[in-house]
Amino acid sequence: MTKIFVAGHNGMVGSAICRQLEKEDVDVVTANREELDLTNQVQVGSFFQTHKFDQVYLAAAKVGGIHANATYPAEFIYQNLMIQSNIIHQSFLSGVKHLLFLGSSCIYPRLAAQPMAEPALLSGPLEPTNEPYAIAKIAGIKMCESYNRQYRTDYRSVMPTNLYGPGDNFHPENSHVIPALIRRFHEAKVNEAAEVMAWGTGAAIREFLHVDDMAAASIYVMNLDSELFYSKTNSMLSHINVGTGEECSIKELTESVAGIVGYQGDIDWDTSKPDGAPRKLLNTSKLHSLGWHPEIKLKAGLRDTYDWYRQQQENTRH
Repeated sequence: MTKIFVAGHNGMVGSAICRQLEKEDVDVVTANREELDLTNQVQVGSFFQTHKFDQVYLAAAKVGGIHANATYPAEFIYQNLMIQSNIIHQSFLSGVKHLLFLGSSCIYPRLAAQPMAEPALLSGPLEPTNEPYAIAKIAGIKMCESYNRQYRTDYRSVMPTNLYGPGDNFHPENSHVIPALIRRFHEAKVNEAAEVMAWGTGAAIREFLHVDDMAAASIYVMNLDSELFYSKTNSMLSHINVGTGEECSIKELTESVAGIVGYQGDIDWDTSKPDGAPRKLLNTSKLHSLGWHPEIKLKAGLRDTYDWYRQQQENTRH
């Protein structure tokens, strides 16, 4: 039976990967922070030598929004570099042949041409607000490529667009746009608020991918035939974008969330607040050419995410 380690199994993506792997005839191993400190080289080395994994999904990372990235840049670069370095190196030392490293679309330059294709990597300056995190993720890609080139391992990297879904962070200050909107409209509905404030003009355009689709894409890329995979990539440009190829405006998204939550009041746009980048879209033609396509449409995914959020609220109350 294939023995698989999912690093970061409590996170949104790691837990989704675990849910999908549970349906297959494989042995999935996880370890929480009390059992294994992924920044500790000795602990990670001992863990890998004990278990002898066949596959590793590297979904563990220190993540956060703009505020967290700006406040703790040293922690973001140090912890992510250590986690990646330990897992990738110990995978090699213990004989792991297949590893999948999960990155982020923030690896691309701030002014990269849209939609952002894989060759845009390292072609210009990064977005300053999350540069330390992006640098760590770029290092992870290059580490996988370097081990492949020197040791003939098969370590692959996937870069997702904006993710959402069950397991997301709904914190009032640190959450991303979809969980933030779901929480805001839900609370406004419960409190019968007459209006909800939304930032900016709503004109910015974004792409969103349900985390279950991301998990499915990750497992698909991990298990792709090597000849096919390497026919579409090269040894120094091997990462693959994961997205839907579809985009919507923040205004459309906001109105969709309000409708799904059942909020009947007004939406007031605070145009003094920034919109952010006008457009952020990944070019996912490479992954599509490899045979994978997303299945979850945005409205269905939003409904699923709101149902999960309400269930968590119910659980908290009881």
